[in-house]
Amino acid sequence: MNTPTMNTPTSFCLLFDCDGTLVDSEVLLAEVMGDILPEFHLPFSAQQYMDEFRGVRFQTIVQTLESRFQTLGKDEFFTLEAGMRARMETRMRAELVAIPGMSDALELLSSHPKAVVSNGPEPKIRCALESTHLGHHFADRLFSAYTLNVWKPDPELYRKAASAMGYAPHECVVIDDAAVGVEAGLAAGMHVIHLNHFPNEEVTPAGAIGIHHANELPTAIARLTAQVAV
Repeated sequence: MNTPTMNTPTSFCLLFDCDGTLVDSEVLLAEVMGDILPEFHLPFSAQQYMDEFRGVRFQTIVQTLESRFQTLGKDEFFTLEAGMRARMETRMRAELVAIPGMSDALELLSSHPKAVVSNGPEPKIRCALESTHLGHHFADRLFSAYTLNVWKPDPELYRKAASAMGYAPHECVVIDDAAVGVEAGLAAGMHVIHLNHFPNEEVTPAGAIGIHHANELPTAIARLTAQVAV
């Protein structure tokens, strides 16, 4: 009996996180949350977002704070989220920039199929890509947790994106800066590149490839392609 073998990809499908990976939005989001959450009697700081909640679904953040302080009414949560989204869009359109080196890296990786896979809602993803002029690299290949109803660290978000792109998990490379995204990619059975902006504070998990700057990404992809081809 012949043993089935996996096909070796000649060109990986690249699945990019958005916030903190493609665009430098995390500090803006932290500041917006640090401003608006205390208005709803949920003590919070921008530094707390960066230290504890980076990449985490907004509803999960609010629920965690509610468990620590007080519960919001249903209407209060909707008002809070709408206000946060509106303030964030205003900040993004005025201030958002791409992660340093990412635009050049995407150009060098133009031959690879690629998509954005984000815990954020699709309008936010589109606003981020428009504001930083990165949208042409992805067209409409955008996969939002809010649309697919599954959030990182659940690996199903990345699996659904890969399936829609027509690729098996082992044919995909996840590029993500946040722990929840790295965890999701590894659990999905994909290759994972951790864009680690805080190497003195964060450790790249076993099984993932750690880089510190977007300009390292094309080389990391090339090395990974060479390794699986052996």
